[in-house]
Amino acid sequence: MSGYNAYITSESIPGSEDGPLAGRTVAVKDNISTEGVPTTCGSAMLAEYVPPYDATVVSRLKEAGATIPGKTNMDEFGMGTTTETSAFGPVENPAAEGYVPGGSSGGSAAAVAAGDADLALGSDTGGSVRCPAAFCGVVGIKPTYGLVSRYGLVAYANSLEQIGPLAPTVEEAAELLGVIAGPDDRDATTRDAREETGNGDAYDYASAADGDVDGMTVGVPTELLEGADEAVCEQFWAAIDDLEARGASYHEVDLPSLTHAVEAYYVIAMSEASSNLARFDGVRYGLPASETEEGYDDDWNAAYARVREAGFGEEVKRRVLLGTYALSAGYQDKYYKKAQDARAWVKRDFDEALESADVLASPTMPVPPFERGESLDDPLKMYLADANTTPVNLANLPAISVPAGETDTGLPVGLQLVGPAFGEKAVIRAGSALA
Repeated sequence: MSGYNAYITSESIPGSEDGPLAGRTVAVKDNISTEGVPTTCGSAMLAEYVPPYDATVVSRLKEAGATIPGKTNMDEFGMGTTTETSAFGPVENPAAEGYVPGGSSGGSAAAVAAGDADLALGSDTGGSVRCPAAFCGVVGIKPTYGLVSRYGLVAYANSLEQIGPLAPTVEEAAELLGVIAGPDDRDATTRDAREETGNGDAYDYASAADGDVDGMTVGVPTELLEGADEAVCEQFWAAIDDLEARGASYHEVDLPSLTHAVEAYYVIAMSEASSNLARFDGVRYGLPASETEEGYDDDWNAAYARVREAGFGEEVKRRVLLGTYALSAGYQDKYYKKAQDARAWVKRDFDEALESADVLASPTMPVPPFERGESLDDPLKMYLADANTTPVNLANLPAISVPAGETDTGLPVGLQLVGPAFGEKAVIRAGSALA
């Protein structure tokens, strides 16, 4: 393993001898359950937790012949954009040393970028696959909500998150997606793409990576370019020029709801996190109260508080507090209900824009990678960096991030392509024309 701190646990999990991924390694983000191998979620709270079962995606990897070389580092409970909030230390960016690899799946992206794993799995709640893909110069896919089972994924925000692949090329990412996608009796939110699309070959995503964009229409949401870094915009338009040269056409579209998407996303995500993380109380999950400094006493609330104070990092505490506040009596209608209304508006805007375009395109991230430590003292800066990725999760649509060149200082830039629900083949086809 490299010195990028990409892995929390380096323990090989073998797969079957045959299958489409035989002979290849697939690193797995450490919030995806692996039977008998620690799953920490990048948190001191789960430092000793060993799941008794495999996540559905892990079972499918093993059946496909993949070897899992280890569990990758991540922002604690998926909460971050830089992979600096991990209790196991920050991850270095192999594509731009001294800079963050993006988050929260930064360990998975770094492992692929450094060649420490052929492929990797991450999870994407508001851009956590696409952001590190862009910052590390690799490919990342956020599938349609319900395409990939979340059984065995430690929940952050259930209505937003999806497990997705990271790979050096679009074709390899598409092949991995074909292995992990499909309905699962243990996850009632999953859907069968064959039924949703009416296509019996719906899961053959690799065949769509043919680079043929002749006649494809690309919509460019103007809102996702406003305020973006000049060097990022320059690479974005160069990539659009490449698509045009291959026969695609583009036009600008307006998605006015996106001005409220980041606020809506964080209210919803933090509210769901507040609810999900309540289980880490020292009894059901987490550090036993007996291991905290004072141990048990007659005041359960005090013992509960000590467990969470010792087990959670600052970013997780911040989000749990904000989510609890948004759900509290007197504020739920003021914040949470309005955020859900904004979410419906975002989805409607995307659906309307995709009526006149096969895919929508934007920079994946409006800025190049941050220097290490740059955003830790300014959480708002980190939240706003998600402006281009969070709307896709609110709308439950598929998206891909592909490398789109570098800035003058050599920092990677990603291009994001968004498709209609269960339109993974469209974004894979468009993305394969560039990577």
